[in-house]
Amino acid sequence: MANYADITYADAYFLTHLWTTPWDDSIDANKTKALTMGTQIIDTLSFTGEVTSTTQDNQFPRDDEVTVPTDIQDASCEIALALLDGIQPDKELEAARMLRFTYDAVTTQYKTDVPDHTYAGVPSVLAWRLLIPYLRDSDSFNLSRVT
Repeated sequence: MANYADITYADAYFLTHLWTTPWDDSIDANKTKALTMGTQIIDTLSFTGEVTSTTQDNQFPRDDEVTVPTDIQDASCEIALALLDGIQPDKELEAARMLRFTYDAVTTQYKTDVPDHTYAGVPSVLAWRLLIPYLRDSDSFNLSRVT
């Protein structure tokens, strides 16, 4: 599986950003792992349109495009940065849902208004903002006729 961004792309991307110490201080092996996880997180989302080729590994490119949009590459970098900074999507979701926890007499209460990006497993708000224009409306679905 190819990643949406590689280390060279991400290094160039982060040159123009502040607060990138987790990326800057990481070894290449961890950068590659974070970019791979970023690609995997993106590929779990539901996007508008269809993949360009049924044989491609990832969700992008889509429709008639031949390259991955820059927003998707940038979102992958932002997710990688968040992961290298120690954000764990599963734990973030659990923490976002917890309203109150009491140990004695065991009381647990959950929130119902978890942020969309947290619920979707995207550990970066900036990445989520880059991805939103490509997402399928959650209230819609595709029908196709099979003959």
